[in-house]
Parts: sequence; C-alpha cells; structure tokens
Amino acid sequence: MSDHQAICEVRYRYALGLDTRDWALYRSIFADDIEMDFSSFSGDLGRVMSADDWVAQCRVLFTGLDASQHVMTNPLVKVDGDRARCRMYMTADHYFANDQGGDRYVIGGYYDDQLVRTGAGWLLEAVTLTLLWQRGNRHILELAAVKGAAVVAREAPD
Repeated sequence: MSDHQAICEVRYRYALGLDTRDWALYRSIFADDIEMDFSSFSGDLGRVMSADDWVAQCRVLFTGLDASQHVMTNPLVKVDGDRARCRMYMTADHYFANDQGGDRYVIGGYYDDQLVRTGAGWLLEAVTLTLLWQRGNRHILELAAVKGAAVVAREAPD
C-alpha cells in the first residue's frame, strides 16, 4: 500500500471507528499523545492530551447519539520521510431523537492532520478541524452526551 493510501485509510478508520462505535479501532489510529484542535467548532483552544482520554471523551458523546455518519473526501497528502500531513474534507451527520427540536445536526469542513510513521503504520499526532458550515439542531450533542455518560457509567466495571 502506498503512503498516500495508508494515510487516507487512517482518516477513513477515524470515521468508521466513530460511526460503528468501535473504540478499539478508533484508538488504534492515534499516537499515545495527540494534539486536538476543534476550536472552530467549540471555541475552546486546542490541547495536547492522551489518545485514551480523547477516545473516552468521544465514546461518551457517540454512545449517546442514535447514529452518526462521517464522510471523508478530497485527500491532499504530503509525505516528508516519516512525517506526513493530510487535509481531507468532511461532512458529519449526527442523529438523536428528542422532543426538544430537530433530530439532526450536520457539519461540514475539513481536517488538517499530522501523522507519524511507526512500526504499527501511520498514526495521527495532531488533528485540526476547520468548520465551514453547520445546520440543524446543535443542542442534540448536549442531549446525547448526557445519555452517553449514563450508558458508559452503567457499562463501567465496579
């Protein structure tokens, strides 16, 4: 597999892991410490964190959603030795049935990724989301996070 294809596969596994709630798959695409910058979405500054913490955070939200679908396209990959950058456009649909507005929230934009080649293949070290547009009921993310936190807490071993 070419570096270009392998790097694109990392981003596709990102989407697949979230949308199928396969947390082992999702965790497998990250280096141990990662920089996540979703400031264009959340307003919070990007930060370095453990991949385990990031995945646990995502697990709460996505466990609460009824469904999601991330579509990735138009990859632009630049490899420099054992480091790479990838920009890929994305659309993410989020669904949550509720009685407080619409059940759908959709965002569109692109990811700028920094990756490193390891013995396990290419891994994400940094992800920056640039949000270009959004539509629907953003409030469903808060509702889903509450539901997801309760489900994850029930699943935790005593």
